[in-house]
Order: sequence, then structure tokens, then C-alpha cells
Amino acid sequence: MAELSQARLQEIYQNESRRVLATLIRLLGDFDLAEEALHDAFAVALTQWPSDGIPDNPRAWLVSTGRFKAIDQLRRKARFNVSYEEVAERLEAELTTDDELEVQGIEDDRLRLIFTCCHPSLAPEARLALTLREVCGLTTEEIASAFLTSTPTLAQRIVRAKAKIRDAKIPYEVPGPGQLPERLDSVLHAIYLIFNEGYSASSGDSLIRQDLTAEAIRLTRLLRELLPEPEVEGLLALLLLQDSRRAARVSAGGDAGLVSETR
Repeated sequence: MAELSQARLQEIYQNESRRVLATLIRLLGDFDLAEEALHDAFAVALTQWPSDGIPDNPRAWLVSTGRFKAIDQLRRKARFNVSYEEVAERLEAELTTDDELEVQGIEDDRLRLIFTCCHPSLAPEARLALTLREVCGLTTEEIASAFLTSTPTLAQRIVRAKAKIRDAKIPYEVPGPGQLPERLDSVLHAIYLIFNEGYSASSGDSLIRQDLTAEAIRLTRLLRELLPEPEVEGLLALLLLQDSRRAARVSAGGDAGLVSETR
């Protein structure tokens, strides 16, 4: 166990929250329940970690705690609707050890989440908005600004996309080889938007969010393992080229600088 400071907790939240959310969405099968579980897990961490120390595997701890909190919430709702009790019992039966929660190789929960958000049954604008909200963690206001639309309109777009995923029982998975090519363009577009948000952050104190640029590159590498197509190779090359010039974009004082073109 390691001691906890406010800065360390903030670092864990920034590095792990979207990964934890992606796994909770897979385990719980519900976006809104997973988001509540994520916040509940960090609330417990804020209470327990200062005295108990940071767990050796914070991500697995947060996923496990969030899932237990979700089950508790469903059991409370079951007092008014028995169907929640059935869901809670199913989730409890599926409980696994912390070691099994760690996702390995190409079976990556954030990549699964992008494919879910970019399912062809969703409208194109809804796919991108949902990806930026759930994978990047951008606020509804930030996404609305990027889409040049009103916040209520954008919020309804995201709500309808979540409802469509739930009601149509869209699977939370990376599609099989036969479906990958037809789903590729939307996913590449979404990953590029993640990188772009990191390369030129729309909010916050820093011009560049390296956590997002690094995550976009990592996801593109995973996608290349799944589908080594020229489009994927091209996106990876573009992201790596742009990322190699990242340090030159910011001056010592933190201001945006001009990057000279190489000839």
C-alpha cells in the first residue's frame, strides 16, 4: 500500500477513471449505472485510501468496489421493482477475482467501448458524441461546443444513443473479422478525435493532454493487431508523426508555439 495525497488521487482519477468506466460498462451492461458506480467507487477511495493506503492494483480495486456499489443500488431499487433484484443476482453470480478483472492483450475494454459507441445502428453524430463523452470523459458542454450545437440538443443525442444501445441489446464487444472492415471508418474517426482532443485540449489548464494522445496511439496499435489494414497503418503513422512534434508546440511558459515545417 502507498500513502495517498490529493495530487496522487487526482492522477489516479485522470489515468484510470475512463478505463474503470469502460470495464464497469462491460460488467454492468448499463452506461448510467456504470457512471454512478464509478463515482461511488472514487467516493469510497477518498474515504478509505487516506487511512488504508492505495491498493497495489487501484484499477481492479475501483472496478470491484464500483460493481459492489452497483449491486447494492440495484437491491435498493428492487424494493419497488422486482426486476432489479434479478439483475443484482445475476451480477453477483458473475463476480470474479481482482486478477481476472485485468484485461490483457487485444481484449481491451476501451476498444470494446469505442466499437459499441460506433455501432452502425447509431446515427453518425451520435456515435462521435457518445465516444467523446464516454471514452474521453469530455463534458456535454465541451462536446456541444465542438459540434457547434446547443448543450440540451447534444445531451438528448447522447441519451438517445445510450437508450438505443440498451434497448437494441447492442453487444459490448470487438466485432468478428467479418464485421471489422465495415465498422472501421467510424472507429478510426473516433480514435482520431480522441487524439485531436489531447493534442489541442478544448478545456483545462494545459494545451496538450498527453493521457489522451497516448491512449489514442495505444488503441490504434490494438486495432492494428485486429485489422492490419492500410487505413489503420496510416492513422497510426499520422498520430506518431504528430505526437513526435508535441514538445515543440508548447513554450517553456506553457504557451502555444509554432512548429516549423521540415523540408
